[in-house]
Amino acid sequence: MGIFYAAYLGKKLAQSRQGITTNQIGKGTKARKVLLIEKVMGWATLAVVPVEIASIILFPKMTIIPVLREFPALQWAGLAITAIGVVFFIVAMLTMADSWRAGIPDKDKTQLVQRGIYRISRNPAFVGFDLMYIGLLLAFPNILHLAFALFTIIMLDLQIKQEEVFCRAAFGIEYEEYKKRVRRYL
Repeated sequence: MGIFYAAYLGKKLAQSRQGITTNQIGKGTKARKVLLIEKVMGWATLAVVPVEIASIILFPKMTIIPVLREFPALQWAGLAITAIGVVFFIVAMLTMADSWRAGIPDKDKTQLVQRGIYRISRNPAFVGFDLMYIGLLLAFPNILHLAFALFTIIMLDLQIKQEEVFCRAAFGIEYEEYKKRVRRYL
């Protein structure tokens, strides 16, 4: 998670030096529904870190999947899935270059990126998020972690659906053709 947040903050700093506002979550003149989803999603992605840390410290032995105690290799697999998620996120962010934003841009003009990892997923950064949360849940399976991971994954899915509406409006037929070729997740 530290690598993930360092990459995000590094990208945000680099874009800010170019006059680009990376964090557009819950800002601007967007529809109320979009603003609400973005704000809750933003809160969830920030709050997940202390919740995950607390769940690991407070409930290290409590597991919702008892078989994991018998097969520690599954916990290591969870950490590997988490690492894959971080890589997905970073590759997606780097591939987007200056079109990268957190949240739906209100006024910025961006490009529809269809190269690299975006040829296998329309939302590889969100796939990365989901893999991180699922992997951490496998590595540290407790009820608090499960509840928060599910909540965050659901919020990210709602955000994706709002971004799809934006992409249809911003990129028109180009986005519709892209959508026919590439799946939402994988």
